[in-house]
Amino acid sequence: MKKIIIATSNKNKLKEIEALLSNLPITIIAQSELGVGSCEEPFDTFIENALQKARFASKKTNLPAIADDSGICVDALNGQPGVFSARFAGGKRDDEKNNDKLLDVLSNKKNRRAYYYCAIVFIRHSKDPQPIITEGIWQGEILSKRKGNNGFGYDSIFMDFKTDKSAAELSPDLKNRISHRGQALQKLEQKLKIYYEEKR
Repeated sequence: MKKIIIATSNKNKLKEIEALLSNLPITIIAQSELGVGSCEEPFDTFIENALQKARFASKKTNLPAIADDSGICVDALNGQPGVFSARFAGGKRDDEKNNDKLLDVLSNKKNRRAYYYCAIVFIRHSKDPQPIITEGIWQGEILSKRKGNNGFGYDSIFMDFKTDKSAAELSPDLKNRISHRGQALQKLEQKLKIYYEEKR
């Protein structure tokens, strides 16, 4: 089994990645298991930040790496919070404060359309010149109050258009099938299957 480092310290993201890549001939290792901490995410795009995280983890461990960068983009806020989703309220990551701030800034907005976006990057080594990159977009809108108890991030205030339910009301299996990260990981799974078959 090939070992791949997952460049995240977010346990919820790690669980989703493990579930969606479980059929591949790989062993997933969280970067925290090998003592790798978080790195700076200085860029204005999800893809650049995901690539930065993957290269950092791969360089520290000499292993292939997978990293994601994701967030919520709100039409009325010109795509914000975007890459700043995890720290929208300032300071350290705090889902409750982030949700409170987003609800507050949208309190007088009629247009509440939003989408979750995810970029996933796979690199073979830290200087890989040809990373595999996949993306996913999950369309919906921001609710006026929290609904549901599952999920994390902005899930309790994000309504999925297809189910008319908040992301926090969906089962983990359904969320993994339709979410932004689920879409990106399904595409990555297909690309990695081809890659590892060619490597046999």
